[in-house]
Amino acid sequence: MIKSVIFDLDGTLIDSMGIWYRIDREFLRENGVTDPPADISERMKKMTVDESSEYFIRHFGLSCTKDHVIKRIEELVREEYEERISLKPHVRELLDILDSRGIPYGVATATYRSLAEAVLKRSGICGRFAFLLTDAEYPMGKKCPDIFLGGAERLGTEPRETLVVEDSLHCIETAAGAGFVTAAVYDSAAEAERHQIEALADYYCSTLSDLGKLITEEKV
Repeated sequence: MIKSVIFDLDGTLIDSMGIWYRIDREFLRENGVTDPPADISERMKKMTVDESSEYFIRHFGLSCTKDHVIKRIEELVREEYEERISLKPHVRELLDILDSRGIPYGVATATYRSLAEAVLKRSGICGRFAFLLTDAEYPMGKKCPDIFLGGAERLGTEPRETLVVEDSLHCIETAAGAGFVTAAVYDSAAEAERHQIEALADYYCSTLSDLGKLITEEKV
């Protein structure tokens, strides 16, 4: 039985992946890249903030600094996180289930800390999480299991007792490889990877409500 949970944020707790697909292209176009590659956001989703900024500069020959890229993209997306992005369905109900069972939980995300805090505070659930970990603390991001291991340590559980909830294949691969129990939650942005995700994850859920049912029925 699981004793703690580590949640991803974008695409798992909040409905935000489509916005990142738009922002990547918007940033490149305002910097002279008139026809951004169709798969640019697929490339970015596996990178940390630092890595994606360096990639933009190097691959597209931009004359700006890495700090400029980081700050500008944060500016472009900030309003969405502060005012518009919504929780995915059944988030609060799932947290209520975990609370009722005394199961602690936290968030591990590749998103800017300021943006993650903004959307969670606006949604009224920020204070419910034991921690918010980002690649500021774990520069290797989710290509390396350190961010998940750090979360489990903070929660006081071993990987085999800790459920990692994600929507992206590469994150599930990392967590599973480190011995964590994994649950994948469907997000349309990961549709192309769906069959691989279903095959790899210990549990596959169409919605967070499905995950809540599994926990309630003590099947996780």
